[in-house]
Amino acid sequence: MPIIEALPAFSDNYIWLLQDARTRRCAVVDPGDAAPVLGWLDRHPGWQLSDILVTHHHHDHVGGVLQLKERTGARVYGPAHEQIPGRDVALEDAARIDVIGQALQVIAVPGHTLGHIAYFHGDAEQPWLLSGDTLFAAGCGRLFEGTAQDMFRSLGRLAALPPQTLIYCTHEYTLGNLRFARAVEPENPDIEKRFLDVSRLRENQQISLPSNLALELRTNPFLRSSIGAVATAASAQAGQELSDEVAVFAALRAWKDRF
Repeated sequence: MPIIEALPAFSDNYIWLLQDARTRRCAVVDPGDAAPVLGWLDRHPGWQLSDILVTHHHHDHVGGVLQLKERTGARVYGPAHEQIPGRDVALEDAARIDVIGQALQVIAVPGHTLGHIAYFHGDAEQPWLLSGDTLFAAGCGRLFEGTAQDMFRSLGRLAALPPQTLIYCTHEYTLGNLRFARAVEPENPDIEKRFLDVSRLRENQQISLPSNLALELRTNPFLRSSIGAVATAASAQAGQELSDEVAVFAALRAWKDRF
């Protein structure tokens, strides 16, 4: 797999930088700010930014796209059903593209926004996913445009990927998400261990990403609506018994929004 490096932006964003050391070409994912990318290029002379991948239209993911395209001539990929500045290639669900020698599959994941997409590389040994603001480490994105059912289905598509898939999301929300996960499942030892592990990382100014899907399936409440303890906690918050998984998910999302 390529080298994938996190370039911090704003207060808690990560711009993922994908690097091909053989060709000295690189790509960036969701550059809400051009400055971190231009700074990296200045520190690494001889490297070319050839591609920009966008998952959705929010400003903290696209704010630097036009400046980077103007400076480098990079090709811009983005969802077909959203307004993406400078977009050269409009991507639909199941599209396949090649970026710095990496074959990527596009997965439509509406919910956070209506046209949100993710990018998946299905390497047999080490698959990886660029999930944008859909699947977070121990969490999921807010429902700004889509419905709870939209997001539930989108997360279900991602949850069906190979369990060893590395998850590269775009925000450092992990510790806060795990605080919520502890409230949902206080008896879950995997959540408690992950909370302690991430707490140590953050105390040492280290990032908590990437995650992996197997860990998410054990510790992310938004992937665990079918678990009895999760449904019971969501039902208590909703004030009624919830038996449908989408209803459980919706109650979890509403609870997290006010947490």
